[in-house]
Amino acid sequence: MRVNEKYSSLPDEEKGIHIINIRAIEDIGYIQHESTLLNSLCQDPDANCKYGLCFRDGKRKVDYILVYHYKKSSVSRTLTRRIHHNDSSARSIKQDHPLPGKGGHLDMGENEPHMDYHEDDKRFRREEYEGNLMEAGLELERDEDTKIHGIGFVKIHAPWNVLCREAEFLKLKMPTKKVYQINQPHGLLKKINSVLQKITEPIQPKVAEHKPQTVKRLSYPFSREKQHLFKIVHCYYVFVCQGITSLLANGVYSAAYPLHDLLCEEWASYGVFYKYQPIDLVRKYFGEKIGLYFAWLGVYTQMLIPASIVGVIVFLYGCATVDENIPSMEMCDQRNNIIMCPLCDKTCSYWKMSSACATARASHLFDNPATVFFSVFMALWAATFMEHWKRKQMRLNYRWDLTGFEEEETDKEKLTWKDRFPAYFTNFVGIIFMIGLTFAIVFGVIIYRISTAAALAISSTPSGRSSVRVTVTATAVIINLVVIIILDEVYGCIARWLTQIEVPKTDKSFEERLIFKAFLLKFVNAYTPIFYVAFFKGRFVGRPGDYVYIFRSFRMEECAPGGCLMELCIQLSIIMLGKQLIQNNLFEIGIPKMKKLIRYLKLKRQRSLDHEEHMKKKQRYEVDYNLEPFAGLTPEYMEMIIQFGFVTLFVASFPLAPLFALLNNIIEIRLDAKKFVTELRRPVAVRAKDIGIWYNILRGVGKLAVIINAFVISFTSDFIPRLVYLYMYSENGTMHGFVNHTLSSFNVSDFQEGTAPNDPMELGYEVQICRYKDYREPPWSENKYDISKDFWAVLAARLAFVIVFQNLVMFMSDFVDWIIPDIPKDISQQIHKEKVLMVEVFMKEEQGKLQMLETWKDKDMKKGENCNNHSPKLSRSHSGSVSSCHSYHIDV
Repeated sequence: MRVNEKYSSLPDEEKGIHIINIRAIEDIGYIQHESTLLNSLCQDPDANCKYGLCFRDGKRKVDYILVYHYKKSSVSRTLTRRIHHNDSSARSIKQDHPLPGKGGHLDMGENEPHMDYHEDDKRFRREEYEGNLMEAGLELERDEDTKIHGIGFVKIHAPWNVLCREAEFLKLKMPTKKVYQINQPHGLLKKINSVLQKITEPIQPKVAEHKPQTVKRLSYPFSREKQHLFKIVHCYYVFVCQGITSLLANGVYSAAYPLHDLLCEEWASYGVFYKYQPIDLVRKYFGEKIGLYFAWLGVYTQMLIPASIVGVIVFLYGCATVDENIPSMEMCDQRNNIIMCPLCDKTCSYWKMSSACATARASHLFDNPATVFFSVFMALWAATFMEHWKRKQMRLNYRWDLTGFEEEETDKEKLTWKDRFPAYFTNFVGIIFMIGLTFAIVFGVIIYRISTAAALAISSTPSGRSSVRVTVTATAVIINLVVIIILDEVYGCIARWLTQIEVPKTDKSFEERLIFKAFLLKFVNAYTPIFYVAFFKGRFVGRPGDYVYIFRSFRMEECAPGGCLMELCIQLSIIMLGKQLIQNNLFEIGIPKMKKLIRYLKLKRQRSLDHEEHMKKKQRYEVDYNLEPFAGLTPEYMEMIIQFGFVTLFVASFPLAPLFALLNNIIEIRLDAKKFVTELRRPVAVRAKDIGIWYNILRGVGKLAVIINAFVISFTSDFIPRLVYLYMYSENGTMHGFVNHTLSSFNVSDFQEGTAPNDPMELGYEVQICRYKDYREPPWSENKYDISKDFWAVLAARLAFVIVFQNLVMFMSDFVDWIIPDIPKDISQQIHKEKVLMVEVFMKEEQGKLQMLETWKDKDMKKGENCNNHSPKLSRSHSGSVSSCHSYHIDV
């Protein structure tokens, strides 16, 4: 909105307001059901004004609040103050009419200390800005007589004419008086829908907006000239002041926010965790952007239910078949007497494979033929979820009148490529450095694992050495978890700083670049330890007599006899559950409450100095000021996208991941709802028709999941080696002998000097041949310890499986994408129907205008004829009479 250009003392971006949202709400009510389901903060209409939701006249609603700090002397705290007058011509117009309400700026008396330069400059900029707001048509009221010492509030009300003007400028769609029937299913579909409605009735929220609608009003961009066509029962609007961001950054104002006035017991309550969300009410209260987030979160959580069920079935299948698994039975059979080579140099001795029986049996719970099926299922599940969300999003766009909405953005800064190059170079170097830092920390944890395992092997008793691997794995994962949580916070701040120095052209571009950088850094941070265990651990260890060493001291660590899949499962479960419990839930609850408590204690300490202020009743805007500022939806989406990665990327090794994600999200929805309503200041409503760049990130993670799961099944699990043995080497077509086939032999006399066990007789007898997991030639072969043909056969099968699995699953995913239309058929029909009906409405209106015009013309012609038929006595006044007759003509 433009303001008078003569106020040039403020930057251009600080001159005026821009209303970003105005829309009609018909029947914003609720169903009474045992208790009030949609509570106003006040029970009676007049109470709203008592708690600061209205101006002091009790009629005008407070739509927005500006908060500022001011210096207030102890002598004049309780006095009514006047606006400080200044002779400056640029300020005289605004200061001749101070803002109504209690408080203002102090008159400086002889004994009153003058404000410093910075305070006076802030006060001047506030007066300029508030004057511009009033010129734009807004109504303001000041309140410094509050319970919070040194804090002033400016209440802003947007009159109806301002809202109409801005709605017309922004071409916002509003409901017209024309109502039409929504197409309803017939026949079998109608019966199925009726049955489903009855079944799901207990889990539906008890609000009117959630009931199925049979009629809908036509919506059309608002026009004041055609205001008679629109049906506006009640108007919900939120506006944001242009330039307020720079004023907040410079400390002219300390906060700016709309007020909370509704609480939803059918949404922000843990007691309704089993119910659907009242998404339409969420959208009306917070705007489309936040409404779409909670709608997406609800769809994602809903889709996790079938994935969780299948994952539990796969896990139970592993439990049921563990006693029938021949490889684990062979590993646990002490009669086989398989002697394994030492796990470390000198201090470690030979050990029997049967001592790893528990690990082998546990590995089968996650490494069985059903996990391959589950990987394919989850790939198709991800594709189906994306398509389901697109259709749901289109339904919401239709219901919320966003089908024709397009975001308009103007360039904020015009910089050349040379201007931007230093920022781009800094971004590239910064991101590479952060990724390198993550790799370095993971490498440090690897060193910790290796050195700790060696130390425990030296100091532990023989019985305690069997638990060395579990101890090292658990402690290392906990270290990784702590590092991930700390670096997540650091990377979020660095990503914001890197984006700011880029100076993106638009706000949307800024948000997308920030999201991409933060996601890239946090993705690498969260998944690098998991990638190490899945694809690198145990693959570059060498062999007995020729091991690979780090810093010439530490031997590379090996996988357990049952493979690294079990350790991968432990790593995934601890990091996933730890992030959800600590970072997502504990931090979301604990940190805001801690900050709120600190602010409360500070204010309480200040109030104790002024008993009169302490006895005042807190207004709504004072209560909201103590809440945490809204920081955007990026942290909320980020934690869910990272969780989506845990659910899809390594699901072949952890089929229970969807179940844990489902349990977390059931709590997460209500936790976020409660946080938005009670812990955060009410955010400004923002219109949006989709979830933006997050959808592309989800698709990318879904595609990457197919590739990663193919490699996990091929290279991390023993699925392919078992198939190769079963169809190429098994003598009787069973898995008997598989364990012996995967182990190579080593002659202990071939140990390098200084690496042989210090106590070779620990087992009670001398060992001449020990076994290790690899495909190599035996010591009695001509090419001893060389890679055998079996290795190449297994490798070829692994690569072939990756290619076939990846292409087959990708094809199936694309087929699901193609076969499911993005726009539901009924919605496309309704949109077409709306366009036709809208044309009819305006055609009828134009026809009505033409008929009215023809009627007036006929009346005008008859008047002219009557005037021409006057008697000759009146002829002298003929021209005047005709003129008089024609004066009745009305121009439409």
